[in-house]
Amino acid sequence: MLNIDTNNLQSKKNLLAFSAGIDSSALFFLLLENNIKFDIAIVDYNIREQSKKELSHAKALAKEHKLFCHTIQAPRFDTHFESKARKFRYEFFESLIRTEGYDNLITAHQLNDQLEWLLMRLTKGAGLSELIGLEPVTQREHYTLLRPLLEYSKDELLAYLKKNNYPYFIDESNIDVKYERNLFRKQFSDPLIAKYKEGIKRSFDYLRKDKRSLEKDFEIIYAQKKLKIIKLHSLSATAKAADLTLKELGYLLSASQRQEIEKEQSLVIGGEWAVEIQDALLYIAPHVTVDMPKKFKEECRIAKIPSKIRPYLFQENINFSLLTASC
Repeated sequence: MLNIDTNNLQSKKNLLAFSAGIDSSALFFLLLENNIKFDIAIVDYNIREQSKKELSHAKALAKEHKLFCHTIQAPRFDTHFESKARKFRYEFFESLIRTEGYDNLITAHQLNDQLEWLLMRLTKGAGLSELIGLEPVTQREHYTLLRPLLEYSKDELLAYLKKNNYPYFIDESNIDVKYERNLFRKQFSDPLIAKYKEGIKRSFDYLRKDKRSLEKDFEIIYAQKKLKIIKLHSLSATAKAADLTLKELGYLLSASQRQEIEKEQSLVIGGEWAVEIQDALLYIAPHVTVDMPKKFKEECRIAKIPSKIRPYLFQENINFSLLTASC
């Protein structure tokens, strides 16, 4: 018997990221069994013949259970498929959240996915916060990202579907080892889960508790649009605070970028994000270039707003008094 936490799902407008595969199909029927109201969203990447059948199945399933099915056709990605597909997918979901007013985005990430993430980040150099990566509940700017299946393995989800005779598809591209994630899945995470599942589950529980303890060294004290201001209770927590904050904003730091943040007080990350430290405060905002009036610049100087943050404040017309009062 599989149980999911429905506390954050009840009386909310929910959107399920659906693919018709094992994981999202299991979550689909678990949500139904728990009387959770939701709609589904599916992306057709048009790289497999089977994708059209999956799309038709998703529409039929939604119609059968009186749900709305959002669909979109992705463009062709000739290079860096995984990263570009993920970016396209989440932009689609977030556009639906904005236009349709969904409170929650629900994804079907499970225990195998969680271990894949840890192993992949481990090989690239990562701290505890980034190694954990997938959390059951993550607060984003305009919605909450929920992952109710993290304690269950893919084999458990498959057994649930078979036991109840629920339909699902097998995505053949998930076994193609030209994709890095699939390589890690086949060679490492799936064999480890098969042999050490219970111990791995307990380890993730312990690691999350350790992560929460470490994150007491900082707190977000102001958030407006994509501007974040974090109070650092310890300067040694700077890189960790930046890492987690940028992750919530959809940007993953590399090991070298984390080292830069530890050394520099003012920098631009990836040409996209301004990161500045001033008076034990960490400022993070999109890096933009705009002409600002002299009066605005002087007001920023008096208010002690870091220089790389100012253009975003001007562009978004963020209220100075609210910002300085919170700091």
